[in-house]
Formats: sequence, C-alpha cells, structure tokens
Amino acid sequence: MSDHDSAIVVEGLRKRYGDKKALDGLDLTVRAGTVQGILGPNGAGKTTAVRVMSTLLRPDEGRVEVAGVDVRTRADEVRSLIGLLGQNAAVDEELGGRQNLEMFGRLHHLGARRAGARADELLARFGLADTKAVKQYSGGMRRRLDLAASLISRPQVLFLDEPTTGLDPRGRTEVWNAVRSLVGGGTTVLLTTQYLEEADQLADRIAVVDHGKVIAEGTADELKSRTGGDRIDVVLRDTAQLARVVSLLPGDVVVDEDRRMVSAPVVDRMAALTGTVRALEVAGIEAEDVAVRRPTLDEVFMHLTKGDAA
Repeated sequence: MSDHDSAIVVEGLRKRYGDKKALDGLDLTVRAGTVQGILGPNGAGKTTAVRVMSTLLRPDEGRVEVAGVDVRTRADEVRSLIGLLGQNAAVDEELGGRQNLEMFGRLHHLGARRAGARADELLARFGLADTKAVKQYSGGMRRRLDLAASLISRPQVLFLDEPTTGLDPRGRTEVWNAVRSLVGGGTTVLLTTQYLEEADQLADRIAVVDHGKVIAEGTADELKSRTGGDRIDVVLRDTAQLARVVSLLPGDVVVDEDRRMVSAPVVDRMAALTGTVRALEVAGIEAEDVAVRRPTLDEVFMHLTKGDAA
C-alpha cells in the first residue's frame, strides 16, 4: 500500500515513560475509508499510540502522518482533520443533546447557524432525543452522543479509543451500528479495543499490539488461520468417553473436561464432519454436538500473546 492510499502511516514509533517503553518501534499503515482495529491487553501501548497519532502526545522517535500531514511539525493542521472519542465521556451531563452538539460546533468555529444545523443533522443520524438532559441518557445514548460530538467538524480520520468500555450488550450494539454508518460515508476509523468480538465485527484489518509493537496484522480470517485453520469440536454427554474420542481424531487434539469437549484441527471441513460422525456411530459414542468452526479471535489473541493477557 502506498502512502497516497493511506489515511495513517506510522513508522518506528517509540515513546518512553522513564525506563518503561510504552511504544517500542510500532509500525502501522491504515488504508483510507476502512476500519483498522488495534487489539491488545492493558498496557500494550494502544492508548499511547492513539494519543500520539491525535497530537495529544509527542513521540520520542518515529514518523507519524495522518491524512498526509506530519503530526510533529503540523499538529494544528492534523487536529482540524481528525475526531477523537476517548474512553471517558466528554459531554456536559446537565445540557441536552442538541445543546452539547451546538457547544462543540462553536468550539470548532462553525458559527451559531452552522453549529445548530450540524447538531440537528447528527441528532437525526444517531437517533438521539433532544428533550432531556444527558444525565438521563442510557449508556449507549451517551456514547452515541460522544461519537456525534467527535464528528461535528466532519473529520477525515476518527480515533475511537475503547469506545464501548462499560456498556451493556445493547449499548455496545448501538455504538457498533453507528460506527458502521460512518465508514459507509467514507470516514477512516482507527479503533482500539479489548473486546475481541468488537474487532471481529467492525474491523477490516486488525493489528495485534503487545509490549509496544505490532506482533501480527491482517484480516480477522487471516489472523484466525495462524492458529492452524478450522477445527472440529465434539461435545459428549458422558465425560468418561473423552479418551475414546481423542483416539478417533487426528492431529493436535485438545480436551476440555469442564465442557465435555474434544477439539482437533481439520483440513477438509465437510469430509471431517461426516467422517467424525460416522466414526462416533461405529464406536457407539453418543455426542451431544459435533461442529466444524473457524478459530475465534480469543484463541488467536492468546496464541499470539503466548497467554500473557488475562
């Protein structure tokens, strides 16, 4: 990918806090108009990287360009091109939704009329009521208002730093749907998250970060293939039969006694499924469930980080 096609280019990014290396040579390129997921455990360097890319923190070393603009030498210009949604709410809870968005519009020098029009547009886009104070909003509504506020100036690049932390499943889904609508409009999104399902749902590409550097990158399917491809899971009614099933399956077999499950890698999905079902019948072993699946991002993450992340 050339820099011309890229909304974000990061090369050799380093940041220290005393003796601690928060970023240790991080490299990342994000194609314009896509969602780039940044996945990693606490302390991996995700938030530090976002703070550098959004001009809130100066790097010690490395090159960072956002929308073709250098963050070190032209920080003010970068700020005019980006939006940022951090982990904590930035809106005033005593004001209503429209009042908050108008305030952000004026902070971005839109003027009263343009700020009001933009507020109305974003309220409609995110399905937000304007009849009550923000303190009466649900968690999902607050984060959608935060997201709307970060878009007040129509940014080319939007940074979302763990945007659904603390939300219930409904609130998380509301934010996911809002992010999808943004990308459909051409916005580039960089999303940091600890929720593997969130990265799987939203990201076109995912970079796994650990100890301040990218240790793996690709689509969700590409990352999942690193754990050995598809697997077949056999769930039994009787745990006493686990050892017998192990002898029927090839390769690196994993036994989960708590879930009464045996799992093994497969190459041909349909052949493995039909062959396993037939072998169980011949052996007289009663299975509760037999399924072929792709590895989960949870398994990929634990594999890549060697189980360091809880």
